[in-house]
Amino acid sequence: MSIKSKLILALSFILVSAFLATSLVNYVFTRRAIRAELLHSSLPLTGKNIYSEIQAVMMRPLLVSSSMANDTFLKNWVTDGERDIGQITNYLKKIQEKYGFISTFFVSSATDAYYSQEGILKEIGPRDPHDIWFYAFRRSGKEFDLDVDTNEVENNKLTIFVNFRVEDNNGRFIGVAGVGLNIEHAAELLKKSKKKYNRKIYLVDQDGLVQVHHDKRLIEKHSIAKAGGIRDLASKILTKREKSLSLEYNWDDTHYLLSTQYIPELNWYLIVEQSEDDALISARDNLVRTIIIGICTSLLIIVLCTFTVNHFQGRLERLAQTDPLTGVANRRALEIYFQQATYKTKRYGEQLSTIILDLNKFKDVNDKHGHLKGDEVLKCVASTVGETIRPTDILARWGGDEFIIFLTGNIDDAGALAERALTAVAKSSEDLPITFSYGLAQYEEGEDLLSITMRADKDLYRSKKHNGSGEL
Repeated sequence: MSIKSKLILALSFILVSAFLATSLVNYVFTRRAIRAELLHSSLPLTGKNIYSEIQAVMMRPLLVSSSMANDTFLKNWVTDGERDIGQITNYLKKIQEKYGFISTFFVSSATDAYYSQEGILKEIGPRDPHDIWFYAFRRSGKEFDLDVDTNEVENNKLTIFVNFRVEDNNGRFIGVAGVGLNIEHAAELLKKSKKKYNRKIYLVDQDGLVQVHHDKRLIEKHSIAKAGGIRDLASKILTKREKSLSLEYNWDDTHYLLSTQYIPELNWYLIVEQSEDDALISARDNLVRTIIIGICTSLLIIVLCTFTVNHFQGRLERLAQTDPLTGVANRRALEIYFQQATYKTKRYGEQLSTIILDLNKFKDVNDKHGHLKGDEVLKCVASTVGETIRPTDILARWGGDEFIIFLTGNIDDAGALAERALTAVAKSSEDLPITFSYGLAQYEEGEDLLSITMRADKDLYRSKKHNGSGEL
């Protein structure tokens, strides 16, 4: 019997035995354990799952609004006197169309003008209830905040506004830029989550006022500081900025369990709550079904494992991220690195550049010395160049006798690295001198992997045309 067969047999025995034993033990202790499980595991886990989904939804508008607040064009346009309204309108409209936000805006501190993607909406004033947020935000000194309000640009549709402080080069406040999100999307997310988890899920601000709820009638009107039994816990919820907080309360002869999650990106609190009685009824009904379905599922898993081990083993090998000849990264690994690196350029303003290396007269090596020698040359170049780059850079085989490097830095840094690599490669072999030509390109916002490599390839072609093909 092979090791793989023994492993599957042992796994089968452990899986079936453990499931049966666990089911019997759970049957005895379910009623006692369900409360603790809900309070300390299930509800917090639900909160974390919803938290992750909210992060995914809110990350883009936060990043876009932050970019707007730090955009040189916007700052220069304001400091130049806000003369061409068409420029700011086109700027806001392009962002709104590109990302699909319900609105984009900039409110000027100098002129009190509220600019949107449709033009000047109005001139704000401290007596207009719709404009109080601007003056409160300016006084707060915060970098950003979120505000739920009606959207005058979109016929007073309820909207989540992401507001970012805009300052000039001297740190002087010059306005607020940001985007508006349709609150329907967030409410729909919570509605689906309520249906999925059978739990009440909503978001409140620092004062306990509901900001997002599947029931839109409660938004900006219902406060946990004034509602039912939860009001006795409101001060604890709103003062504890912990990752997770588990609490419980009684109301109308029903015991409720809840978990809270502070969301620092929004400065809001996520609340997940469920009736303990409902949870116990469901657990009783599900116990018998779980035993029956679990045994069948375990048998099915055992059968599927036998058929899928070989399939996924082969798939993992195909997805390997290393070039089998040279040992450097392959294109798949390069694509993953590029996605991560471009995110850092947007998030932290880092620069990214690339170098394409093309061995000179490599065909002559294969023709004169054979392909085995050509393989040795490729391995030598990969090893030598790999020792010249930093751990944060990546070297990949681009195809044939071409290699590609991505590094953090500008095009001058890339040129310096290419020259160091060229010197190192030239010294790596005494019996067969090796040289290469290279092309450079620096990442520009919005580029994909193909476009930046095409620019580097064109630079490589110009380099070869100018310097000749070199000698081996």
